[in-house]
Amino acid sequence: MTYVIALPCVDVKDKACIEECPVDCIYEGDRMLYIHPDECVDCGACEPVCPVEAIYYEDDLPSQWSEYYKANVEFFSEIGSPGGAAKVGLINSDHPVITALPNQAQ
Repeated sequence: MTYVIALPCVDVKDKACIEECPVDCIYEGDRMLYIHPDECVDCGACEPVCPVEAIYYEDDLPSQWSEYYKANVEFFSEIGSPGGAAKVGLINSDHPVITALPNQAQ
């Protein structure tokens, strides 16, 4: 099991979750952040610090955002498991579900 970042993060990327993550498994894409499912240790430290309530435990992900589980998993299909987001930095791409969205910034 893992945590998932959903729609409220798109075009916001507050990054408080990155600061809180003890295993550095939250990676930054162009428009949103992604949790690496194989690196996440399910500690839940990221969830309460998210100011837009975009982070959910996999089983608690609202049904209207169910495709975000797939987006978080498939985002890493090309880069694999680098073993920490800090050494990778910004990844200049997003999952197709995210790139297809209109701008969410308000």
